[in-house]
Amino acid sequence: MPTEYRLNPAVAARLLGAVLVGVALLVLLATALVAVLDLHTAVLLVPVVLGLAAFVTAAVLHQRRGWVVRVTEEGYRVQWVRGAGVTAARWKDVEDAVTSSVAGAPVVVLRLRDGRTTTIPVQVLAVDREAFVRDLQEHLQRGHGMRRI
Repeated sequence: MPTEYRLNPAVAARLLGAVLVGVALLVLLATALVAVLDLHTAVLLVPVVLGLAAFVTAAVLHQRRGWVVRVTEEGYRVQWVRGAGVTAARWKDVEDAVTSSVAGAPVVVLRLRDGRTTTIPVQVLAVDREAFVRDLQEHLQRGHGMRRI
């Protein structure tokens, strides 16, 4: 059974806020065009409908694919993280997992046997950092054939 670590609600709110600001700017631009070019006010419906569609799409994406890290018995997958490096690997390909910081933000780095890495910023996850690291370590141990007693 896969474990999914979802997007931190504060980060999701910031992203949704950015979508709303973009929609507001689009409506402002359309309003200025209507005023300057003496267009029909129905033109304002276009950015409103597009904005509503963007907002609904963002909400649906967050609901359905809002996970950032998915961990299974076989391996892991990371999505929505720019600069994560390797976005998916099997546990037997992972050398180890270490905690670090990038630009002052705590991260977990999964180092693969071939030298590549996956960097997961823990602050974007809706989970306690220690619990996340413990879960990754347990999956890594099981993936290497080591069982806890």
